[in-house]
Amino acid sequence: MRKSLLDGKAAVVVRALDASEALCMVESPEFAQGLALVITGHLMSGISGPEFVEEFRSRMPEVPVLVLSAVPDAEQEYKGIPQVFVSRASGGDELRSIVSRLVDLGQRQTA
Repeated sequence: MRKSLLDGKAAVVVRALDASEALCMVESPEFAQGLALVITGHLMSGISGPEFVEEFRSRMPEVPVLVLSAVPDAEQEYKGIPQVFVSRASGGDELRSIVSRLVDLGQRQTA
């Protein structure tokens, strides 16, 4: 996802190079405190989307996670994991709308 789609939806947008970097980032209390939303892919190298989300969820149970996937039925692999939203949205406006709603949700839950 292009970082530009997120600009203006959150105070700060940070991009991790891979899942392990993202998991390291949330170990920092200063970073984790302001986190309102995580966006990830379903298919990644080195770790699956569901594995990443489970690892992330063990560290930050309240922050919403948006999984982007074109894989049919990918949402089945996330059943039972709270605060996970799977989307096949491809248009910028639709993605911005989803991000906006989830950032608002994350901010309400962590307030």
